[in-house]
Amino acid sequence: MTDALYGPAPTPIEVLLVEDDPGDVLMTREAFEEHKVRNNLSVVNDGAEAVSFLRREGEYSDAPRPDLILLDLNLPRRDGREVLAEIKNDPELRQIPVVVLTTSAADEDIVRSYQLHANAYVTKPVDFDRFIDVVRQIDDFFVSVVKLPPRG
Repeated sequence: MTDALYGPAPTPIEVLLVEDDPGDVLMTREAFEEHKVRNNLSVVNDGAEAVSFLRREGEYSDAPRPDLILLDLNLPRRDGREVLAEIKNDPELRQIPVVVLTTSAADEDIVRSYQLHANAYVTKPVDFDRFIDVVRQIDDFFVSVVKLPPRG
């Protein structure tokens, strides 16, 4: 599909959402489904699952390699900060952009996330429509604006 003003339609990307709140998972899915680009959204509910998914271990042996990770900080089993550190310290995973998408607006969480090499830090809006809008903006930015590294 080509648009005269914008050129070819963006290629769908693989997105991994690491989120334990079912309401936020539902809203993120809705934002992706209503969006014109059909990106593939995989969801894991805790930090330990995220690491297994990324390393393609156990039940995740056939997991797609994400082009983008949306990571909550406050997760069960393994905290999002630990997951971020593990991703960015792994030569096979470190090039995958990670957007921290969390309820925390605490300066120490923001600073720590960037110290751990997060690519962006976004505070989740509590308002439903605003949340959907923020997820769409992240999606637009990483699909239409940013050049992502090739899949390995």
